[in-house]
Amino acid sequence: MRRKLIYILLLLLSLGIVTLLWPVNDSDCNSEAFLASKTKKFQVQATKVVVQPWRGEHHVYGIFMVPNEYKQSPLFVLTVKGFGSECSKPFGYSQYYDDISAKPGTHLVRDYIRTRTALRLILQGLYWQLNDKQNWTLTYPQPQNR
Repeated sequence: MRRKLIYILLLLLSLGIVTLLWPVNDSDCNSEAFLASKTKKFQVQATKVVVQPWRGEHHVYGIFMVPNEYKQSPLFVLTVKGFGSECSKPFGYSQYYDDISAKPGTHLVRDYIRTRTALRLILQGLYWQLNDKQNWTLTYPQPQNR
């Protein structure tokens, strides 16, 4: 019985390690190619960052105040120092998130990084770097009519 318990604990520990360390990239575009391209880009720093992965999924994110001309953008790239870059397609925006109101002519975008990725970065000692809003950037391609 004791041996069975040890095997089960080793299995659970192994699954936990694989879950935390397995790289996941389900991005629809190539962020490195976009960032390296000569395409004109617009960057915006985070207005607020929330890093609370112990609360579960969707509790590690940045809130960005983005000019309205970028509402129709086909993609943006989230870059977090220590994490890297990840390409996303816009999926929604608001005028109000977490006690932050958008200024006239802007909207708010909330973009997340995975909880397991955040936990891995915290275990590597990067909590304060992850929690610094200066380390979070959204990069958009410039609209064609500029």
